[in-house]
Amino acid sequence: MKDSTTYRARTNYDQRKAALYQQRKSHKHVAEMKLVDRAMRLIPKSHSVLDIPCGGGRVFLRLAQQGYTVAAADLSDAMLEYARENAKQAGLDCPVEKKDIDQLDYPEKSFDTIICFRLFQHFPTEEIRQRAVSELCRVARQYVVISYFSPYSWTQARLMLRVRFAGKKLLKFPTSLKEVEGYFSSNGYRLVKDFCNIPFVKTLHLAIFERIPEQ
Repeated sequence: MKDSTTYRARTNYDQRKAALYQQRKSHKHVAEMKLVDRAMRLIPKSHSVLDIPCGGGRVFLRLAQQGYTVAAADLSDAMLEYARENAKQAGLDCPVEKKDIDQLDYPEKSFDTIICFRLFQHFPTEEIRQRAVSELCRVARQYVVISYFSPYSWTQARLMLRVRFAGKKLLKFPTSLKEVEGYFSSNGYRLVKDFCNIPFVKTLHLAIFERIPEQ
C-alpha cells in the first residue's frame, strides 16, 4: 500500500508540478516525440487511440494532427486543465477525462490502440506494473504502445552510480524488455517491435504489443 501511495503522489501532479512539466526543455520533447512517431508508423491511421496518461496533451495532439481519432485521460486534475486548454487552442474536440489506470471504467476493447507514455517507470513493484498492464490490455482492441526505462543504458548506469555512491533516491524504476514482455504475455499479447532513439545510451524505450488473435 505504501508503494502505491508513493507513486501516486509522484504522478498525480498538482498545479506547481504541472506548470514545471510544461516548462521542460524543448529538446527533450522533440526527441521523445520522434520516438513516438517511429512507433506509431506501425499503427493504422484508421485506429482510435487512447493516450493515458495524457499529461498536457503533447502526444494526443500530435496523433490527432496525423489523422488518428483520439481520446485522452489522466489522473491529475492540473494536467487535465492543461490538456483541455491545449486541445481547445488546437481546435480539437475530443474526450479528455479523469481516469485511474489501475481501474479504468472503459468497456473491454474500447480503443483500437492505447499509448501509455512516460508512466511505467514510476511503478515501484511488479504487482502495480502487472495490474496496470492488465487494464491496458483489457481496454485495447489490438495494440498497446508503452514506454519503459531500460536498465541496459549508459543513462541508467550513471543514475545507479549516483544512487549508490551519492545517496540519490531512486524515484524511477527500470525494467527489462523481458520483464515487460512477461506482463503482456500473461494477458495474451506479443511484442511487435521495441524502439529506442540511441540503444544502450538512452534509457527511454517504446514498445508495441499486439493482442494475439483467438484461435
